[in-house]
This record gives sequence, C-alpha cells and structure tokens, in this order.
Amino acid sequence: MKTAPTQTPSCCKADSLLTKEQMTERIISAKVKKQLTWTALAEQVGVDEVWLASACLGMNSMKHDLAEKLCAVLELPAEVLTALTVFPHKRWSFEIPQDPLIYRLYEIVGVYGETLKEVIHEKFGDGIMSAIDFSMTVGKEENPAGDRVVITLNGKFLPYKSW
Repeated sequence: MKTAPTQTPSCCKADSLLTKEQMTERIISAKVKKQLTWTALAEQVGVDEVWLASACLGMNSMKHDLAEKLCAVLELPAEVLTALTVFPHKRWSFEIPQDPLIYRLYEIVGVYGETLKEVIHEKFGDGIMSAIDFSMTVGKEENPAGDRVVITLNGKFLPYKSW
C-alpha cells in the first residue's frame, strides 16, 4: 500500500518522529490485528470512513483530539498520534499504478476526464471543482447482475476570476 511521501519540516525533526509511511504501517497493522473495518473505526472516532482512511494512509492530517481517539481505539503510541497531526506533502508517483482498482480509477479519468470538464464548464462556467472543500462517499448498490460500486465526489465549484 503506497502512501504520499513526506518530508518533515526542519522545525519538527526529532528522532522519534515517524514518517507518514511508518505511521501508516503501524495503523494498518493495528487495524488488522483488531479486525476492524474503516467503517467501524470511523464510527468510534466520529468521522467519515473515506476521510479517516485517507488520513491514515498519509494524505490528510488529523486534529489532535481525533488522532487521540484513533490511537486509543487502536492502542497506538504517542509517536503515531504526532505523525497523524503533521501536515502531509500530497505528492504521488506519475507512474501508472498497477493495482487493478486504482488503475481503473485512472482509466475513468483518462477516458472521461475531458468529458467531465466539458459538462462542468457548460453547467457552471469556467472554473474547477475544489478538492479542498470536498467530500467523497463510497457506497454499495446490490444488483442481481453483480453488485455496483457507487462513488460520489462532491466538490465546491470555484470559478476562475476574470481580470
């Protein structure tokens, strides 16, 4: 499982500061050991499951109180709590991912990205969808022909300014 590589700011370097990758390894290990799902963890921490998974995989930071709840549930040490609260550097490899599920999401954007851009511009004007003022849900739709994955992306529209 890949997480975003991080660089620790010089102000925060310490021998005991975990990288986001080390943090993620400890969280996943504890989650598996306790046989918890992201949904169950999210309910205990009081947050959305998608956001929680993202933070635990190193792509978002947590407020101290949420990190404290998560670490209590998973019985993780303070160094994991600290790493959870550090702001991430959101970078990823430009290589095409090999995991089939992640590759399919890249494929969707590759095939439909320009289409989405055209339709969004027609409906909203020139601008972008925010990935900051944003939420995402993952659902399951039962279907006799095979269950369906329902991914909802909900981002605020940000119009470009005209000068």
